[in-house]
Amino acid sequence: MYLIVIAWLYVILLMGLAEAFSTQGSILGAIITFLLYGALPMALVVYIMGTPMRRKARLQALEQAPKQPAVQASGVEPNASDHAAGLPEDAAVTPVRKEL
Repeated sequence: MYLIVIAWLYVILLMGLAEAFSTQGSILGAIITFLLYGALPMALVVYIMGTPMRRKARLQALEQAPKQPAVQASGVEPNASDHAAGLPEDAAVTPVRKEL
């Protein structure tokens, strides 16, 4: 796959050089030619062609990751009641007001 990308970028580089050194060409035209005909389309193709490899790596990472427990053993239980949650009796951070 990378051989095709390298070959295409080589062709586009030569197109850009031909544009830059042409009597009616410009450096800006060469840069635009290289970006719009070469770099951006090849980046898109490489991204799309790499999707199966990224998916495979992601699945392997999920399989190798240690299983996380459903509930953390920190002693803090989630709010399971029907009322709104409030602050604990001894708040860790005291509220501070701005003085006028």
